[in-house]
Amino acid sequence: MKFNKNILTSTIVGLMLIPTVVLAQDGYRTESDLLGEKQIPNSAYYGVQTQRALENFQISGQTTMDYPELVDAFVLVKLAAIQANYDSGALPKYVLDAVEKACKEVLAGKYHDQFMVDLYQGGAGTSANMNVNEVLANIALELSGHEKGDYAYIEPHDHLNMSQSTNDSYPTSLKVAMILMNDKLIPELTALITSFENKGKEFDEILKMGRTEMQDAIPMTLGQEFNAFASQLKGSIAELKRAEENLYVINMGGTAIGTKLTAQKGFVDNCAKHLAELTGKKIVPASDLIAATSDLSAFVEYSSALNTLSVRLSKIASDLILLASGPRAGLFEINLPAMQPGSSIMPGKVNPVMPELMNLVAFRVMGNNVSVTMAAQAGQLQLNAYEPLALSAILESQKLLTNTMKTFRLNCIDGITANEDVLKKYIDQSIGIVTALNPILGYEKTTELAKE
Repeated sequence: MKFNKNILTSTIVGLMLIPTVVLAQDGYRTESDLLGEKQIPNSAYYGVQTQRALENFQISGQTTMDYPELVDAFVLVKLAAIQANYDSGALPKYVLDAVEKACKEVLAGKYHDQFMVDLYQGGAGTSANMNVNEVLANIALELSGHEKGDYAYIEPHDHLNMSQSTNDSYPTSLKVAMILMNDKLIPELTALITSFENKGKEFDEILKMGRTEMQDAIPMTLGQEFNAFASQLKGSIAELKRAEENLYVINMGGTAIGTKLTAQKGFVDNCAKHLAELTGKKIVPASDLIAATSDLSAFVEYSSALNTLSVRLSKIASDLILLASGPRAGLFEINLPAMQPGSSIMPGKVNPVMPELMNLVAFRVMGNNVSVTMAAQAGQLQLNAYEPLALSAILESQKLLTNTMKTFRLNCIDGITANEDVLKKYIDQSIGIVTALNPILGYEKTTELAKE
């Protein structure tokens, strides 16, 4: 592809062109932007805008590097963008080659400590976007034999942010990160379902009393109860996969508000095509880029699927706590694995710590879902500045659920045993069995038998 020098490559940031000047000093380099100069350690691959973000946003203690999938997502989006811009003839080959090498280095796990901007940030994600632009530019410069900060060759705005704005590259990166995290969450959910199904088979012939409104109802098997847990969770797999598909629709190339101002011809389609190839997902451009730039409904739907999963998990965890209550003054129908002593004052007490943990995480996910909902509705006009909150909430929910489902499975579900003598006693003492006589004797006669 021949480089066309006449193509405008400067990117509008905050509606102003941002110049960067680099001056070498002992141990530091000086970079400047619209607001003035900043000293940047020579060892750092980030630049002046990242430095400002580090000073402005020391809030949550959670940064981009805390989520490797988020780092990978940012880099995959920038890689797709640089390839699409080269396709249009807007970039020279040396920039493409250098940035591709830089991206591959980061995707291999290097330089992650340079992605250090707090997840909580004002500016709709501009700090995170520029952190990525600066780090990739400086890695590319160094790999090309230039000094970090020598932006005459490879520039964070003009090259790494070409045909983009934070307002399209940031939400696209968020979607890719959530997709990557979902690819880890669903296998853990599937494994948990399998564990419940295995217990269903193991307990298939063990009779117990079913209960409604905490009162004796009719007999069932313990296996049926555990198979029901599995079936409930299967619904979440379908919901999560369906919600993920909405994340495939991106607004790359819409730039600031979706009008494609400064985007190279063909960039919208080419960037989506390259990103689809890089991720192996069916990534497509939004049919209405302006609508897509301000609409966070895809995040709301995915968060809602996580919320529904957490509700199901919490209900199951609470049921297990109840079924294992006792051992002498509760139901005591099942035994949960003893994981640790339960009390600092009561000898011999063992608590249901794993179901309790599952509940704690579920409550957090439910709260995060409220945060995502509020962030989505709070956007104004052509942009939603609260995307960083949606990002933080959803990634935390995904991480917590993925890790906790694994722990719940290995340290609780797989080790559950049945107290068959207790279950038989409840069956023998119950009047629920007479319900089966309703079709033969009628309700009134059966009620009389139950009284006797």
